[in-house]
Amino acid sequence: MNDPRTPRNDWTQLEVEAVVADYLAMLAHQFQDIPYNKAEHNRTLHSLIGRTRGSIERKHQNISAILRELGMPWIIGYKPLGNYQDLLREVVIEQVSADKSQVQTAAAAAVEAEVVGMPLIEDLDSIQVAVPAADRDFVVRQPSRIPTPKIRNYLEIESKNRQLGLAGELFVAQFEERRLEKLGRKHLAARVEHVAATQGDGLGYDVSSFEENGQPRLIEVKTTAFGSLTPFYLSKSELTASGRLVDHYHLYRLFYFRKRAQFFDLIGSLQKYCHLEPSQYLARVI
Repeated sequence: MNDPRTPRNDWTQLEVEAVVADYLAMLAHQFQDIPYNKAEHNRTLHSLIGRTRGSIERKHQNISAILRELGMPWIIGYKPLGNYQDLLREVVIEQVSADKSQVQTAAAAAVEAEVVGMPLIEDLDSIQVAVPAADRDFVVRQPSRIPTPKIRNYLEIESKNRQLGLAGELFVAQFEERRLEKLGRKHLAARVEHVAATQGDGLGYDVSSFEENGQPRLIEVKTTAFGSLTPFYLSKSELTASGRLVDHYHLYRLFYFRKRAQFFDLIGSLQKYCHLEPSQYLARVI
């Protein structure tokens, strides 16, 4: 008879409950900026349930995938990985949505927190990074049984944090001024405009800047305190603008904003970069 703890077998209820509780404890610490040691947590789980280090890490990645589907941030370093047990999703939802859930309390505080100070703009080359490619292979597996989660969409809540959004826009405007000054285009740097503040937010972009040759660079800014693969929300006007202004349109995805602030740049129509999921409809009685 096979040992039920071996990787060849599905995880048991007790094993799943243990790994989910451990993951959510680490996630709550991440939200609260409390240090924790992933390797130590892995060793503790191994001694408790007997699963291998790699098996535990993959299960952590599965939990990240489930949290992303539920609209929650996940642990930095555990990239979402699909193809998980239905049981795992059920236990994640049960533990996250439990009364007085520590992780929900910590998540709410994290996404609604005020921005204290602006990240420094020092080394321009380290602030802009390449577009992450790892997410292109991520496929959401639809479970056979889908419980109704009683969980707030914390990524959506963060996207509506006006103070965080404004701070990101101001950061990008300053970055653009510094970038153009470094290129020797001080006259263009002086003309960078935070148009979301001066002209309103209906243009489909937030900052008007320039290329080195003087051509327009029209920038929509999306800001998160979490990792680079965190999904973001687009308005219809932003999506339309990216196609209509395709030769000049940029979306700067700011991430880790409350700590070190980096971004990647999506240039042109957002249709070619993003998997778009409708999240709301305007309905009229006919």
